[in-house]
Amino acid sequence: MTYDVAAAAAHLQRVEPRFAPLVERHGVPDLTPTKDPFQTLGRAIIYQQLAGAAAATIYKRFCARFGSARFPRPAALAAATPESLRPAGLSRGKALALIDLATHFADGRVKPKALLAASDAELSAMLLPIRGIGPWSVDMFAMFGLGRPDVWPVGDFGVRQGLQYFLRMRAMPEGQRLARVAEPWRPWRSLAAWYMWRVVEDRREKRPTR
Repeated sequence: MTYDVAAAAAHLQRVEPRFAPLVERHGVPDLTPTKDPFQTLGRAIIYQQLAGAAAATIYKRFCARFGSARFPRPAALAAATPESLRPAGLSRGKALALIDLATHFADGRVKPKALLAASDAELSAMLLPIRGIGPWSVDMFAMFGLGRPDVWPVGDFGVRQGLQYFLRMRAMPEGQRLARVAEPWRPWRSLAAWYMWRVVEDRREKRPTR
């Protein structure tokens, strides 16, 4: 699905004026959903806990193992062995996770069309059994892979830290407080999370967040 990101930004500024400088400074992102859920999830596994440049290099090497610059199809990856993927720079854990992901797609346990139509709970039920995919990965996939407008990733450190800076809290919010503060931002909390990441970036660059 797609949604009107400009309308979402207008809503956030209306209910919380402190969003206005962020929108002015950073604009609105392109959150067009992916056309290939399998590739999106696979890429997320490769990029986990890696710097962008290193992850990009490993990603290219991984694709090259299958004779193409494109991400392999599920059947081809499911037939691979962890040892055959390690030369790309993948850890054994990531290699096993990618093969498990491919196996779930190849044998039909995860269907792209079903992902598109799934509720949040159904999405978690389909993806969490896959090795290497946890609640954070599901949230990121819902936000960027499926383009869902109201995902609030409570387990994301950057979102929590950004909210702390944004609202000048003494400590990073957790649990019920994290959910309660963002309640007025429904149904556009995905965009709110994106701006929390921008707050953290601004802070690192010593730029004002308000």
